[in-house]
Amino acid sequence: MEASGAPKFLFSAGNFSFSPFDRFVREPDHFIDERNLMSLSRIDQMRQNYTLGGLSEQDVDSDPMVQFGNWFAEATEPGSASGIPPWLEPNAMTLSTSDPDGTVSSRIVLLKGVERNAFVFYSNYASHKASQISANAHVALCFYWPHLQRQVLVQGGAAKIDRERSLEYFRSRPRDSQLGAHASTQSSVIASREVLEQRMDELRRRYPGETEIPLPENWGGYAVVPSWIEFWQGRTSRLHDRIVYRNENDAWTIERLSP
Repeated sequence: MEASGAPKFLFSAGNFSFSPFDRFVREPDHFIDERNLMSLSRIDQMRQNYTLGGLSEQDVDSDPMVQFGNWFAEATEPGSASGIPPWLEPNAMTLSTSDPDGTVSSRIVLLKGVERNAFVFYSNYASHKASQISANAHVALCFYWPHLQRQVLVQGGAAKIDRERSLEYFRSRPRDSQLGAHASTQSSVIASREVLEQRMDELRRRYPGETEIPLPENWGGYAVVPSWIEFWQGRTSRLHDRIVYRNENDAWTIERLSP
């Protein structure tokens, strides 16, 4: 039985059912046009057949961080058989965080370090993601490498790294990126794009030339220490290979999951 107030699908394959959104289609000034509807109507037929490789328990390292390093090297290898699309950022990852009440937020961030037991990224400590991490340190990461037909999924706990390490990375960033960390009060409402541009202009005047730009007080790194990591390799007929590492009493166990 469908729960009261549950959302309705905008369309279904071969048979459009627009209620309760039909007014969006019928009203001529609405943004949905016929071309968009035809494209949306084909979503259920969009799929790829994954044929680039397989993954067995014998293929993987006993340490998931070593295994991640092996796969990341392949994902960033220009000479790989599949090649790297010029638009792809292999270190891009989906970071999912949640409130204690279960409200989940996801966004793409960039992996900036892999340590013996952690994945490191950087952010504004006053951002929405930081607020959620402060309230609930359990997070999830997902790397997607379509050119290899692979995913890596991570679950673990996030914690701030020490300020010295954040400063070291901050110093390595392009100068405008350093200024941008000062200009943006991340996740806060602003009146317009011009507000950001004005702040940047002010900061360039404040820190001209090679003047050292200080590390913002509310900016730094997080380390995600994994407790669960899955390596996913796409296969034909949707019979994908899924190898999972679980950390139990500081030891990793390896299991295969059904696709």
